[in-house]
Amino acid sequence: MGRQGIAVVAVGGNALIKDKAHQTVQDQYEAAKDTMKHIVDMIQKGWDVVITHGNGPQVGFILRRSELARHEMHEVPLDYCGADTQGAIGYMFQNALQNEFKDRGMQKDAAAVVTQTIVDKNDPAFQNPTKPIGSFMDEEEAQRRAKNEGWTVVEDAGRGWRRVVPSPIPTRIVEAKVIETLIRAGIIVVAVGGGGIPVVEDEAGRVTGVEAVIDKDFGSALLAANIRADLFVISTAVEKVALYFNTPDQVFLDQMTVAKAKQYIEEGHFAAGSMLPKIQAIIKFFDEGGKKALITDPKHISDALEGKTGTWIVP
Repeated sequence: MGRQGIAVVAVGGNALIKDKAHQTVQDQYEAAKDTMKHIVDMIQKGWDVVITHGNGPQVGFILRRSELARHEMHEVPLDYCGADTQGAIGYMFQNALQNEFKDRGMQKDAAAVVTQTIVDKNDPAFQNPTKPIGSFMDEEEAQRRAKNEGWTVVEDAGRGWRRVVPSPIPTRIVEAKVIETLIRAGIIVVAVGGGGIPVVEDEAGRVTGVEAVIDKDFGSALLAANIRADLFVISTAVEKVALYFNTPDQVFLDQMTVAKAKQYIEEGHFAAGSMLPKIQAIIKFFDEGGKKALITDPKHISDALEGKTGTWIVP
């Protein structure tokens, strides 16, 4: 098939950790292999693909290990946890893609790019951290770490205390040019893991990592806009987007315009922790000149690209 254009495919967390019983690195690799097969179907149809991914659980694992070992090892700062997970998940995806290319006799290469994302140091999120990370603590420990390490800690629904960090809006992908150069050379790229490692820029343009978490869909939408992608795919746990989700009145959507998407948000159809940021990220992609977007689950990507399923978002 001929070239279809450039697609950014944002792979959801469920693509790596299927359930609580399958969390080991080997389990994650098996899950990654499944998802990469569906993406290789897409590549075989002529798409040049940049794959982005979440990293929430993996960052949680590193933080937990770091906490457990802190009596004899230095702890890992949050931005380095982001870098570590980008490397490990990038390796999983590269490895699975390369093997799938070999099995199908495809002459293709894959490369992972450790990606930094610029956030505005005056973003209001820095005044109002909301994103819980790391393990639960008792109040004494929480207050001690707040005092000694400048953490912001909150009591979480009677389950204990947790550290919260800011979730600023991403403004620019530092490695966008590198990613675009690779993709235009026909290389399949894994990038912007976990929304990218958050960094702030000083007057001279030097960057410094910050302890924050970027929404991976927002980071992916920004990359898609930065590299002028023809298609932005958010691959998630559902085949289609629904109104009145999980109620007797549930309706699945085949297509919606950006205006309709905004109206549905106003009407409160999309849950804050799940579908809302995905729809908001897609709207952002269109605001920056995006052409079309798709939401579906990994196994339906191929059918969705042929117009058989999935929810398409159009201008």
